[in-house]
Amino acid sequence: MVAQLVFALRSALKRFAVLSLAVVLCLGLAACDGNQARKPPTISPADMALIQRQAAGFQAAKDRLPELAELINERNWVFTRNLIHGPMQEVGREMLYINQRLLPADRPAATKLANQLKAALAELDEAAKLQDGERLRKGYIKVASGFGAYGDVIPADPLG
Repeated sequence: MVAQLVFALRSALKRFAVLSLAVVLCLGLAACDGNQARKPPTISPADMALIQRQAAGFQAAKDRLPELAELINERNWVFTRNLIHGPMQEVGREMLYINQRLLPADRPAATKLANQLKAALAELDEAAKLQDGERLRKGYIKVASGFGAYGDVIPADPLG
């Protein structure tokens, strides 16, 4: 009789354990339901304000491209380098700040484009330093296309 009681108690405990495990699994799966409507990741208003502030500096440097082209056509080595080291020098810092505020999925591509633009500016500066007109012309093309490509990754202001 005692053996039957122990067997019945053991059987009841096993059923209770299985039932408890089933309840825990059900609750866990309900909490991790993948069908819940999720908002897509967005840039916060504070980050967007910083991006727009830095984008203004980027655009100011980009707006100087016609002036840079004119200096290159005139083979004005000194003023070409002055423009690169002056107004266009801050573009690297501005792109860095913008990249830090972009969505995580967009950062690798933006960083790659920023690095390409900085490298193109360095090549252009080296060509002006060596007074190599053909290299300077090719370098300008890379710089201009770099500004255009990076400008495309800057998000538009949703408010205006």
